[in-house]
Amino acid sequence: MEKQLSSRAPGFEVRAERVSSIADAQRYINRVGFCVLFPVKNVPLPSLYFAVSHRRNARWDKYAQLIWKWKDELPAKRKSFYAEYFRGRGTFLSLRCLSLLLAVHQTVIKPDRAEDLYAAGGISRDACDLWFALAKHGPLPTLELRHACKLETQAGNKRFKKAMLELQSLLIVTHAGIAQETDAWASNRFDLVVRSFPKVCRAAAEISPEAARKELAAKYLSLYPAASVTTVARLFRWIKAQAASALGL
Repeated sequence: MEKQLSSRAPGFEVRAERVSSIADAQRYINRVGFCVLFPVKNVPLPSLYFAVSHRRNARWDKYAQLIWKWKDELPAKRKSFYAEYFRGRGTFLSLRCLSLLLAVHQTVIKPDRAEDLYAAGGISRDACDLWFALAKHGPLPTLELRHACKLETQAGNKRFKKAMLELQSLLIVTHAGIAQETDAWASNRFDLVVRSFPKVCRAAAEISPEAARKELAAKYLSLYPAASVTTVARLFRWIKAQAASALGL
């Protein structure tokens, strides 16, 4: 039986029975709500690596190789959400927390609104183009997506990574499995969140940003009861007044 979430482990980790299967991983993600793939210094979130290995310091071992597979398989099966979200690091979200964060960001919008978001300064031109390419062509692996947006060069790759991080941080784009495009490492496949998780997006549309922030704050406090307003504001990228209200202060 898993211990209570508030039971502390080293660093920011949450003590739990060891996760040993992909089904265990899904249950763990659903229970904590949000976790990073590997521990990240100064990011107050649990990691799937610790849940699997019970090791505080990550290394490329059998546990790392296991969760590296799961970060591709879980989103491909729509079991959990995965993208570079918190502080630009690989992050798992439960489907409920995905709906709450979508409600906060208010990014459950159709691709034809991409130009509006760009005009308002919400995303870059490159991010807008990537959005359009995914809307037009469907899920695409990295190299195909870069080619579709004419970002094949080394400089283009830097622009691609920056723009992709923008879209993931707003929960517009998600990882959707992998594709073997070359003889080297497999490439990430990307898709639009509104297409990959339509039920979650419909649920998000029914939640107000204020209600979503309160539920997210309550979930976070279940992990870290002593969390401060500043910690919550920085992690979720809210202003302090929003964090204080969400925490009932």
